[in-house]
Amino acid sequence: MQSVIPVIQGLLIPFLGTTLGSALVFFVKGDLDPRVEHILTGFAAGVMVAASVWSLLIPAMEQSASMGQSGWLAAVVGFWIGILFLLLLDHAIPHMHVGTGEREGPRTKLSKSIMLVLAVTLHNLPEGMAVGVVFAGYLAGTGGLTAASAMALALGIAIQNFPEGAIISLPLKAEGLSRAKAFGYGVLSGVVEPIGALLTILASAAFLPVLPYMLSFAAGAMMYVVVEELIPETANGPHSNLGVIAFAAGFTLMMVLDVVLG
Repeated sequence: MQSVIPVIQGLLIPFLGTTLGSALVFFVKGDLDPRVEHILTGFAAGVMVAASVWSLLIPAMEQSASMGQSGWLAAVVGFWIGILFLLLLDHAIPHMHVGTGEREGPRTKLSKSIMLVLAVTLHNLPEGMAVGVVFAGYLAGTGGLTAASAMALALGIAIQNFPEGAIISLPLKAEGLSRAKAFGYGVLSGVVEPIGALLTILASAAFLPVLPYMLSFAAGAMMYVVVEELIPETANGPHSNLGVIAFAAGFTLMMVLDVVLG
């Protein structure tokens, strides 16, 4: 039986990243510089794309092949289910993306602050699922998923959660919330990650034969967030070139983490 200690650490590390990023609201004065926001958003997008490929899609194809199945089938099917699942949530949950001011999803009387938090929560859900399914594979001892490779994913998501925490808490402060409330909302948006990861682990125990599909499902869900939310925010307005460079930096860092630690 695999040790559960790395699992506990892996579930908490991404949440710690969000919490530390949200804590910047106590140290940063004024609004978030648009150039910094482009850099942070682009970096987060790069990490998520690299994680989707190296930590999720490639292991999904390798596991599928080891089961005697077509290596690409689970990746394609699971990826599309993940895309469609996030598309459904995007239409079913009221939210507002940072920087746009446009409300999405069903009409609601929720405050702007709550809508912003829901947007980031929707963003964090697939990340929690991704961590959960990789650690589920590690616990099952299947497909070559090791504690190191699972921890690499958790660490990469924690790194990109740090700017995410800042991106949600600083605009909330600018909207008039106190620093403590802005910090609390930022932390709250990250709670979904360890919860989603834990639920995914519990569900995976009953569905190990379809673990490759679950890996690619998490990849599809993450890619939906990147293309629908992060890339448009990175390219919006001036300084988009900074976002591109930051995307490349995030992609490279996550790729190196996965290769070295995995």
